[in-house]
Amino acid sequence: MNPDSDNPNPINQKDRLYRDSSLYINREISWIQFNNHVLNEAKDTSHPLLERVKFLAIFANNLDEFFMIRVSGLHQQLREGVLKAPPDGLTPGQQLDAIYQSILPLLQESVSIWNDDIIPELKRAGIIIHSYDTLHENQKRYLRNYFIKEIFPVLTPLAFDKSHPFPFISNLALNLAVILRERGETEDLFARIKIPNRLFPRLIPVHSEENNEDTEISEFIFLEEVISENLDILFPGMDVRASYPFRVTRDADVEIEEDEADDLLTAVQESIGRRWIGKPVRIEVSSWMDQSVCAMMAEKIAGYPHMFYRMNGPIGMSDLMCLFELDRPDLKDIPFIPSVPKFLENEKQIFNRIRTRDVILFHPYESFQPVINFLHQAAHDPDVLAIKMTLYRSGSKSPIIRALLDARENGKAVSVVVELKARFDEENNIGWARALEHAGVHVVYGIMGLKVHAKLCLIVRRERDGIIRYVHMSSGNYNDTTARIYTDIGLFTADPEIASDVSNLFNTLTGYSNYMSYNHLMVSPKYIRRGVLSLIDREIQRQKEHHDGHIIFKLNALQDPEMIRALYKASEAGVKIDLQIRGICCLRPGLPGISDNITVSSIVGRFLEHSRIYYFHNGGDEIILMGSADLMPRNLNRRIEVLFPILDKEIRTQIISTILPIHLRDTTKKRILKPDGTYVRVIPHMEDDKINAQEWLITHKGIWNEHQVDEEKIIRKHPADI
Repeated sequence: MNPDSDNPNPINQKDRLYRDSSLYINREISWIQFNNHVLNEAKDTSHPLLERVKFLAIFANNLDEFFMIRVSGLHQQLREGVLKAPPDGLTPGQQLDAIYQSILPLLQESVSIWNDDIIPELKRAGIIIHSYDTLHENQKRYLRNYFIKEIFPVLTPLAFDKSHPFPFISNLALNLAVILRERGETEDLFARIKIPNRLFPRLIPVHSEENNEDTEISEFIFLEEVISENLDILFPGMDVRASYPFRVTRDADVEIEEDEADDLLTAVQESIGRRWIGKPVRIEVSSWMDQSVCAMMAEKIAGYPHMFYRMNGPIGMSDLMCLFELDRPDLKDIPFIPSVPKFLENEKQIFNRIRTRDVILFHPYESFQPVINFLHQAAHDPDVLAIKMTLYRSGSKSPIIRALLDARENGKAVSVVVELKARFDEENNIGWARALEHAGVHVVYGIMGLKVHAKLCLIVRRERDGIIRYVHMSSGNYNDTTARIYTDIGLFTADPEIASDVSNLFNTLTGYSNYMSYNHLMVSPKYIRRGVLSLIDREIQRQKEHHDGHIIFKLNALQDPEMIRALYKASEAGVKIDLQIRGICCLRPGLPGISDNITVSSIVGRFLEHSRIYYFHNGGDEIILMGSADLMPRNLNRRIEVLFPILDKEIRTQIISTILPIHLRDTTKKRILKPDGTYVRVIPHMEDDKINAQEWLITHKGIWNEHQVDEEKIIRKHPADI
């Protein structure tokens, strides 16, 4: 099979079977299932209270991005009359209907968790979320004075009538729809007020007049309630009949016209401004909004019934993340200190250590600091000649960027591929790209038509033996903030063949090189698809000949139809397949005769599972690949991605005997995917059977970098035993 051929071989009968739409789970519905797992964590009372609030905010933020990107894409397909359905067979219109029906109960549940569970628990913990009817009179006076002095001056009510057009509602802006009448009149008037929740806290601290601002704050009220209760000041001489919070979500997946712009930077800059004015895809309104107001909004903003979501709670619950910033360590997870391998503690010896042996770092269980030290030492080491790296999401205050700037100041040749098209990080990346360019760094703004998603760093150093190249590759971004909350695995190596591969890849990214062959790396587009399919086929042959085929994939997403068909074929041949897919999984496990040798699980917990591990038993000569790529069409076809092998036998043994098994054996945060596309929680038979993989890894952090490992620390000698 040649997946890259323009003229594929005729489809045989079995291939036709594998294309049956009933074998595939819809991508969007699968993602909603994942976000339901996040919501379930907000319900989980084993989490400290503010951690539950955090999960509720993440659930809401995930939905915002889902509507801005995925739902907006379906709306565009609907407008353009796209009839072609994905492998699961649902047309764009059917998907939009299914999304609406799936999300409505989750929204109702999220509001119920907030209103009926978390608010009472917060009150018991001394954090009171007020409504106006629970305030004392002196608190109301304080808030009225606060409104007059602070909020009122920045508000701009906009009327809507024959002489005033309906105001434009920008993306994700929180608003009040106000219904008014002139005194003595019978005709309703409409005004819109934009809530300034980017200028003021969404939850306003409540003081009494007797209290000063140094008093510890434990009482809050929503900003929109403060404004709503003081509308008489904004509309003197008018009767305020009602006010309703609402919010509009717009298409933020703006198309970048790369071919028409003079350069990629200009194209991305021009696209950012269009993000806030895209077509509407969702309107969130308060549950008590009058139907006549809804009808008016439908006429002026959007006409599809499935765009309206009525909320019996706060709109825009992602803002609840502000509560997590409270100084209440008793209501948060107990902090832990990531470990640092002893042989990397001395920053000045880091090159010698890497040259001696490969090293993996598993974040956040192990510190990201050695990666920062790697670049810091390179920036100041007189023997370092050049630094090359890719940046996808680097963070707002990045020590990585600081090290690159220092390196340039110290005369190193520094080349950086900055991916400007990293969604929602474009402005941040443009700022860093300009700062680097201003310092004399050679900056490449990605590649036309592709996203550079690979995570690579190459250090070129002159040593006694000649030029040595040191490499760091990872599944995660060079971002010290996300390295504390995402699980990612990175590799340090000075292997000459891998270093040569990385060097050749950088030449492709920064110049006109069209390098077609790599010693060890799989690089997409093209080669990851070809390589993974080849390894799956090899397991099928091993199973037929020796009955020992085994595949384990730990990924963020599995969507690509060709990869799913290959896994179905492997399962039918008898290959044992364990898939741990955190988010989207379009494969249906457990189908008789098709996927009954496949299990699919998902872990959602304290940290965001983000590492990618590909395991092939390979007749006992086991293969481990890691890197930045999931099995999605975008990763395989439209991105520069890298999968790299683990060549060091000791590290490979530790991944196989420890890291993979502990995740597969989780009985606390793991969900099992059923053939119908739903998930069930794993329930341990006995208390002693409870295993929380993430907590276990916190306790046993770093054992995969120990030369001699205590047998008691190894969770399972081999994943095949599970």
